[in-house]
Amino acid sequence: MTDMICECVPETQPQLARLQETPSIAAIVMTCWMVARLLAVRLIEEILTARAQQPEIWPECPICRARLHSKGFRERALQTLFGVIRWKRRVGRCPNGCKGSQAAPFDKALGLSPYQRTSIEIQWMSCLLAVFVPYETACCVLEKLTGVRITASALWGWVHDAGQRVMGQLESELQALANGQSPTAESLPAELATLPIVVGADGVMVPFRPSSGTPKGKTQWREVKVAILARLGEHLTRQGQRVTHLCRRRLVAVLGTVDDLIPRLRLEAARQQVDTAVRVVWLSDGARGFWRVFQECFQSVGAIGILDFYHAAQNLYKGASAWLDGRTRTCREWFKNLRHQLRH
Repeated sequence: MTDMICECVPETQPQLARLQETPSIAAIVMTCWMVARLLAVRLIEEILTARAQQPEIWPECPICRARLHSKGFRERALQTLFGVIRWKRRVGRCPNGCKGSQAAPFDKALGLSPYQRTSIEIQWMSCLLAVFVPYETACCVLEKLTGVRITASALWGWVHDAGQRVMGQLESELQALANGQSPTAESLPAELATLPIVVGADGVMVPFRPSSGTPKGKTQWREVKVAILARLGEHLTRQGQRVTHLCRRRLVAVLGTVDDLIPRLRLEAARQQVDTAVRVVWLSDGARGFWRVFQECFQSVGAIGILDFYHAAQNLYKGASAWLDGRTRTCREWFKNLRHQLRH
């Protein structure tokens, strides 16, 4: 096989020669990964070159409506997960010389935009890494994993573009929901469809920069409204004990008011098929705004509203202190017993 690979892709000869002397399995795997990347680049280039030879149906000029004429083949390069691939495809222009009429139908068929130099899968992977680590760290991790080098500024631009697209999609879905169109429900395995749904909501304080584009100035703390929807399942431990755990968790968050959270939570609740769940449980603290969310979003489906343990115990102690004087032993014992009942 090595002889066949060397004959087809001569660029792999140094790596294949190194394989014969590599002592550890880890080094063998990494060397084979380099060979696989070179093979993938050659395979992709051959596929694209063959496709580019097929006849083109030229579109009309967007300005004068004349049919575009072919100006021959022009080279295109693209940074991919396997490396830089290069191929030639036909480029057409308006016979009347209209500005901005140049087009490459094959690029459009491949899903490439003009002047795009990095493939979509690299943008996907790098944006996913940027969710968990800073941009510079994400670039370093991506290079270590794939050998692809990108800049932090390019990654920032991809994240910004992805966020704009998702926000536009969300606004469209919210508008459709307001017009009475329910979103497409997520498919559920049979074992999850029979589980109850638990919904929780709270507010968290998040630090923000005072001015966009600069870290200078005093940090501003703003509250983000957060809600989580999950199926409540069970599993057996090695000791045979049943333990509850959350399945199919979905997060809803918004930098805004409770009124901003309500439509977004309704949208996700519709996706998770809350109206057909065997049971729906709402859990939050005693904030009036969140209980208004419960009333507007879940009370109509028969959801059970529960005050969380810590705030329930706090209110219980306030009542005990007002009734029995919080400094007395009777008050403390009474509260201790009721707190135990509340917990168990």
